[in-house]
Parts: sequence; structure tokens; C-alpha cells
Amino acid sequence: MREVRVVWGLLAAEAVAVVVTYSRLPANELYNVTGSGLRGGFSRLVVELNFPDALIALAILGVLAPLLSPALRWIAAVAAVLCAYAVLPGVVQQSNLDARWENAIPAAGVALALALTFLARRPPPSRPRGDRARIVVGAVLIVLAAPWIAALLGFYLDGVPVLGRVFQTGKLASFHDPLHHAVHHRVDHGLQGLLFALTALILSRVPNRVSLYLALLSAFGVANMLNDGWLEQVVERGWSSHQVPSVLGFSVNWLWGATLVTAVGIWVAARGRAAGRRPP
Repeated sequence: MREVRVVWGLLAAEAVAVVVTYSRLPANELYNVTGSGLRGGFSRLVVELNFPDALIALAILGVLAPLLSPALRWIAAVAAVLCAYAVLPGVVQQSNLDARWENAIPAAGVALALALTFLARRPPPSRPRGDRARIVVGAVLIVLAAPWIAALLGFYLDGVPVLGRVFQTGKLASFHDPLHHAVHHRVDHGLQGLLFALTALILSRVPNRVSLYLALLSAFGVANMLNDGWLEQVVERGWSSHQVPSVLGFSVNWLWGATLVTAVGIWVAARGRAAGRRPP
């Protein structure tokens, strides 16, 4: 399935960038890691396989499930349980992003999901609609994520035409923290939010049984981008003293409420449009 391969390609590209950047930069220039060299790079990759990759793999499994034999569906169920382990409290700790043994559990689920991709049957042909809207939304989100893409690759946008004027990245800033660069060299959760949103856009092109989950992924991804971007580009410029709450953890705040409401709205709108296309 082309869409699933594209999503795996996005995750593979990010994985390579994580290993390269975290291997070549010292730990004190990164964020909440202690290792360096290849060991540090692969350690950070294992954590990345937990979040966001395990949650994205759940969406892929939901798309693949109807295309698998009954025996392979049992394996897909096991993979889904392993991936879902990543959401348990303490499995991924923002304060310590070094790999631990329990991070191997969701990573194994991602590996199983990847293997099942090659064993799924070819899906029936479909005629997806809305690709123009998907391209426009995806392009806008990628432009907004430019500072985090640069941070993952280990450089700042300072001096880059247009982008260097729009976004602050290398500038020293502070907001209740010691003086630091506006955008750290690291994997930002804003970039992870971009991956969630792009995954939802891509996989929504194919028939699936996880449309509500895809809607939640898209809303959750944009919420993470909003939280990260507001702090770095608005608050740390001194334009506002109010922060957008985080949705990385499970807590009661207005952004989590807006995320859930938006996800349901996207799901209902998508189902209504699909129902309107069915022949009588």
C-alpha cells in the first residue's frame, strides 16, 4: 500500500536524522540525554520508536488489519498491545530521554508492524478525494515546522532567506529558564506533532477502521505544534506571557478539551462526506 510505505518512509527519514544528529553533537547541546556518539544516537532512536512511532504504528496496524490473514491478525493484535504500552506513565519520560529496557517493548511492536506491512494483501482500488486539501494543509504544517526540522538536522534558520526572518531559532531567549537558544538542537515535540498530522492526512486516503483514531492523531499533532510553537515564537519573543498548555501528558486543560472536540468534529465531518459519496 503506497500510503503506508510513505508513512514508513517519513519515520525512516526521521530515524536517520536522529541517529546522525545525536551521534555528532555532544549531549550538552541536546536535550535531556547523557549519551554521545553512536551509542547516544541509537539510544535516542529507541525512545523515538516509543513516541511518536509506536502511536503511528497503531494507525498503520488499523489500516493493515483488514488486509491480513486471520493468523496474522492475531500477530497484529499483539503488535498493537506492545505499541500501546508506550502510553503508560513513565515509559517515556521527558526529563530523561535515554533509552531504558522497558522502551524495548513498544519498539518491538513497531518492528512487528513494519514486518506485517510486507505480508498484507493488496487492497482493492479506491478513488480518494480531497487530495488538494491534504496537500495544502500538509504544506502549511511543514512550513510551520521548519524550525524543528532544522533543529533535528542540527542547525539554526538564522541567515536562511525568509525563514530566518519569520522564525527565531538561534537567538538566545529565556522564559522562567536559564538563557538558551530559542529552538534547541533536538527532536522537538512540535516535529513529532507534524509526523502525527501528516500520518493522519496520508492514511485517511485509504479505507480504514480507525478513522476516529486518525482524527485524534491529527488534532493531537496540531495541538503539540501549537504548544511548542507558541512558547518558542511568541512567549520567548516577549509578545505574550501566557503559555499554551501541554498535551504530552494526560492532564485536564483547555487544549486537551479542544483536541478531543476537534478530533470528534473531524471524524464526524469525514464520515458525513463518505456517506454522501455512497451510491443509493
